[in-house]
Amino acid sequence: MSRTIIASATREIIMGFDQPFCVIGERINPTGRKKLAAEMVAGNFETVIKDALEQVAAGATMLDINAGVTAVDPNATEPDLLVKTLQIVQDLVDVPLSIDSSVTAAIEAGLKVAKGRPLVNSVTGEDEKLEAILPLIKKYDVPVVAISNDETGISEDPDVRFAVAKKIVERAADYGIKPYDIVVDPLVMPIGAMGTAGLQVFKLVRRLREELGVNTTCGLSNVSFGLPHRHGINAAFIPMVIASGMTSAIMNPCRPQEMEMVRAANVLNSTDANCYNWIMKYRDHTPSAAADAASAGNTTVAASAGGRRRGGRAARMGS
Repeated sequence: MSRTIIASATREIIMGFDQPFCVIGERINPTGRKKLAAEMVAGNFETVIKDALEQVAAGATMLDINAGVTAVDPNATEPDLLVKTLQIVQDLVDVPLSIDSSVTAAIEAGLKVAKGRPLVNSVTGEDEKLEAILPLIKKYDVPVVAISNDETGISEDPDVRFAVAKKIVERAADYGIKPYDIVVDPLVMPIGAMGTAGLQVFKLVRRLREELGVNTTCGLSNVSFGLPHRHGINAAFIPMVIASGMTSAIMNPCRPQEMEMVRAANVLNSTDANCYNWIMKYRDHTPSAAADAASAGNTTVAASAGGRRRGGRAARMGS
């Protein structure tokens, strides 16, 4: 059974088919967040700190760290900024981290300072990328996200995406990297643009699990891109894709509706033993109004019963 071990300096998590769903917090990413990008370029990490703490408090299993700010400052040095961001976050929280970059030099710089055993996000099926990233994965003995696209781009054919994933797994084996250290992203298409996107990914995840024996992940919110009320779609997608065998997702843990679905799926998938985490999260941990009312009610009932007894005696005495 495939088990991917990811660790911080003090905490180890296991991604696997028999493990709770791994929530990879997506918020520390300046892509599409110009304010955050500008802050990071200026050396202001207040939002990074806030996002890290909030995501862990909301239940993130691990955090994705991205420092790609070139949309705001094309001259920014991503390796230096990624290193700074990693150091701040790993000194702040104890969850494992994912080093997220398309720049090989940034990934290597991050691996040099990361504590524990981080996840690298990512490598594609492009030969140039494989030759650049896989030696680093072997050298630092870390797991990697394998994205199912290559030089031809992202195929709408799930069989092609499966073939790319298989190519990456086989090429990794040439470097001595085991399948359990490959976490495949089968690429979730927007359901608003491709009506069969959900069915495609459910089938593809099952194939990846059964035929390649690998763990899987995705950019969860991709499925709802372009639609109104996106979080409803995201929340429905979660238990369905978990039931198909997906073991993690890069998502926003600060969305209660989506996290509730993750926790419920863990219960129904028997990865939350005795429903412990569900109970600890959702039961009322404070003295409840109902308990207070019941206590008050018992007192009232007792007093009333006493009154009836006294009244009964009085009635009998008067008869």
